[in-house]
Parts: sequence; C-alpha cells; structure tokens
Amino acid sequence: MREGEHDRDGAGRPQRRIRSFVLRQGRITDAQQRAFEAHWSRFGLDYAGEPRDLAAVFGNDGPVSLEIGFGNGEQLVWGAQQEPGRNFVGIEVHRPGVGRVLNALAAAAADNVRVYHHDAVEVLQHELAPASLDQVRIYFPDPWHKKKHNKRRLVQTPLLALLASRVRTGGLLHMATDWADYAEQMLVVTDADASWRNCAGAGNYSERPHWRTHTHFEQRGLRLGHGVWDLVYQRV
Repeated sequence: MREGEHDRDGAGRPQRRIRSFVLRQGRITDAQQRAFEAHWSRFGLDYAGEPRDLAAVFGNDGPVSLEIGFGNGEQLVWGAQQEPGRNFVGIEVHRPGVGRVLNALAAAAADNVRVYHHDAVEVLQHELAPASLDQVRIYFPDPWHKKKHNKRRLVQTPLLALLASRVRTGGLLHMATDWADYAEQMLVVTDADASWRNCAGAGNYSERPHWRTHTHFEQRGLRLGHGVWDLVYQRV
C-alpha cells in the first residue's frame, strides 16, 4: 500500500493506515548511490508484493532473522558475521542507510544478508510467508516521543499479530529501546498477546542477548546516561 492508500475494515469501509515512519530519503552521498548501482543486484530484494521463497533467495534452508529498521546497518552486518549459519533479511526506508549497508555488506562479503528498501508492514503482509521466520529483531525504533504521536509507534497490537503469523512456533521476537515509556508500552502490549511468551517472565525485561552488539549509537547514549531495555519473547 502506498502513501495515501487505505486499508479496509471488517465492513469493507476504507481506513487510512497510520504510518509508523516518515519517508525521509535524506541526502545520499555519491558513494551510497554507487552502492545501489554496484551491489543492489547482489544484496537487494525488490518488492513485488508476492510470497518469496527465502530458501531459493539464499540458496539454503538456514534459519532466517528479520531486522526491521536497520538504520545504518551496523547491527545487521555484525550479526551476519557473528552468525554465518543464519540468514538475515533487513528492511529500511531511509535510502542513505540502505546505501551505506550495501557498501558494508560488500566489504564483509556477507552473502547471508538481503535487504529491502520498503515499508516493513507491506513486506510482512505480502512477501514473507507464514512461519517463514525464525526470529524478528526490532532495535531502537522511532519513539515518536510526543504523546500525540505515540499512535505512530511501530510496536502495536496489530503488528504483533502480524509478526506472530510470520514467525515459526518456538521462534523469537527481540526488541530494544532507549525510551523508558516506549519500553513500558512494548512490555504491556506484548505481554498481553497470547501468541508471545516473555522469556524473562511477565512484566520483566531481559538482559541484552549475545546476538545484539552495542552499536555506536547505543554506546553514545549509555555515555550520556540513557537506559536501554531489551525484551525477548518466544512464539507459542
């Protein structure tokens, strides 16, 4: 669905879907533009709106982790290097970040990664088959910190239901944020969803798992005294 299009409710009435992001293309450098030209055919996935055979994409049937909103791709590239037996799909709407990660993937020869430059909800709805994912990672999503904008936050009940339909039984959902009230919202809405079991116990946050590195962004926040909250859930 493109900007300005509508979902429909149960009675068939059109409803405008709230965006959890603002599509900011930003200023793309010459190097980032060259990355699209040189590396998109190797690492990029063009949105087609049809179910995708991930085993065919990667040439193997290894477990697939999806990272939604990978930013500059630091975690995505690090994870691919640390877990070479795992396949990774990243989704990001910010074009400069996609260009940057394409260069980083090429430098790392990380052929276990593919990326979308598209809306994550549309990819989940139309390109990823039921139970096709082993893990979903959502790290430091836009907090939309103004109260009137909280409704735009990515982690909401409808997304959790969609993710549950795409993650295999026993698979994981891992979220992290440095905004306390967003962490609380994530905890409340995900604990309330019967498809997900809090691995730390209801009402509790998890320790940072070994598969999530401290990015430069996070390290800067920690130096400034910001807290970071991890939430890990298992699909039941």
